[in-house]
Amino acid sequence: MRIVFVTFATLVSCVFTQPQLHLLSDEYIEHLNSKNLPWKAGRNFDKDTPLSHIKGLLGLKHKETPLNLETVYHEDNGEELPKEFDARKQWSKCESIREIRDQSGCGSCWAVSSASAMSDRVCIHSDQKSQLRISAADILECCKTCGEGCNGGYIDEAFYYWNDLGVVSGGEFNTTDGCKAYPLPRCDHHIDGSLTPCKDHYPTPQCKKQCDHGSNLKYNEDKHHGKKTYLLPNDERQIQLELIKNGPVVAGFHVYEDFISYKSGVYQTDDHSKYLGDHAVRVIGYGVEDDKYPYWLVTNSWNDHWGDKGLFKIMRGNNECNFEHDIVAGLPK
Repeated sequence: MRIVFVTFATLVSCVFTQPQLHLLSDEYIEHLNSKNLPWKAGRNFDKDTPLSHIKGLLGLKHKETPLNLETVYHEDNGEELPKEFDARKQWSKCESIREIRDQSGCGSCWAVSSASAMSDRVCIHSDQKSQLRISAADILECCKTCGEGCNGGYIDEAFYYWNDLGVVSGGEFNTTDGCKAYPLPRCDHHIDGSLTPCKDHYPTPQCKKQCDHGSNLKYNEDKHHGKKTYLLPNDERQIQLELIKNGPVVAGFHVYEDFISYKSGVYQTDDHSKYLGDHAVRVIGYGVEDDKYPYWLVTNSWNDHWGDKGLFKIMRGNNECNFEHDIVAGLPK
């Protein structure tokens, strides 16, 4: 009994005296890489980045009473699906699918990811002829039911706004090929140094129902509409079928501390990582890594200096971080 007691006491002592590692420290990154996870960690954010900045990027909100949207089930006859699927290759003429957006110092992931998927689908469903960009700015600034702008919002409301009132055209910051370009600059969230450092947090830009200075377009005449907004079931095959048939979708998921340092491989959260907030991202495909790890292929909106050139893979089929639970899609008119 005495031996058992001493061993237990030693164990308890180790557990409670182990220091808590800061999520942006070299030691934490080394700790993650020592755990034989199916992904590699590395430095994405400067060590001195305030936690408030990182949490401010996680702008997905959830309503107590969500929109009563239809959940769409595709007919499934059990056929074997492709082992890998990448929308960039399937619809190679659709330039928007290859783009990695930058939400800047604003919790607009919900608007940026939604506008990206809408743009992709406009191209896909035009037989890859239309290169129109749906304006994330118009959704962020002018959708009154979508939430709180740079302080977070709702994916389903963004898609419903596209259906109901329409969204004007517009690409990234300083682009001129649409009505309303994104109002906030690409910036260094990370350590690259080639961009201007991010402002900690921008206020939501004011809604102006007019096109940018220099545009020949008229705001009210440039509205583009969706014809249907819907949810997907928490079902791996149904999500795969949707991607193959209609193109990229938007997913919401729980973000934990370790995700911030993702660099490559198939992300699966470390059991001891702390929850930080919820985030919206665009899913563009799926595959299997090393014949062992099934994944979803995803674009983030923290520019292409983050992660694997702006992308990440996350474990598929087990609702990792609630990833398969909150997926929204829509079809253009």
